[in-house]
Amino acid sequence: MYVKGVNATTLDDVRAASNTSKSQLYNHFPDKEELVRAVVAARAAQVLERERGNLQRLKSFRGLVRWRDALVQRNALQNGAYGCALGSLAGELADQDDQARATLAESFVEWEGLLAAGLRRMQESGVLKPDADPEKLATGLMAALQGGYLLAETAHDIKPMEIALDMALDHVKSFLTA
Repeated sequence: MYVKGVNATTLDDVRAASNTSKSQLYNHFPDKEELVRAVVAARAAQVLERERGNLQRLKSFRGLVRWRDALVQRNALQNGAYGCALGSLAGELADQDDQARATLAESFVEWEGLLAAGLRRMQESGVLKPDADPEKLATGLMAALQGGYLLAETAHDIKPMEIALDMALDHVKSFLTA
């Protein structure tokens, strides 16, 4: 589903990729909708686990740059071809499955919250100016990231993602105290 997309992936594709029989697949998932919801939950858990590891201790601008570099490097391994695992699912499912959409929305809120918490730690330690708004900066970073993923995916080139994130980081940099 990550490579072909949810709508283009058939249950026969899933059976072949997972080396399971039809009865095994239907024993766990009564229909494709339930399978898709399980995929959404699993991908969200994977992405958030990775992002918690990258952002839970964020307390410096250099840490933000390392976060950016890790995301760009991971996406560069595929020339930006598949975009964000969560963003791609959201693009396909937001208007089709309200339960999957809600799971994705909650995941983006948590991811953005991890960024905001790191920016608040930077502010509390005097790295960011008092007038910086960590929540708005986190939203800007997330929007730049997701837009960058989308542009990189359509171009099969990582450069748009780099530019979008660098511009968002330049905005954060304008609130640094030193």
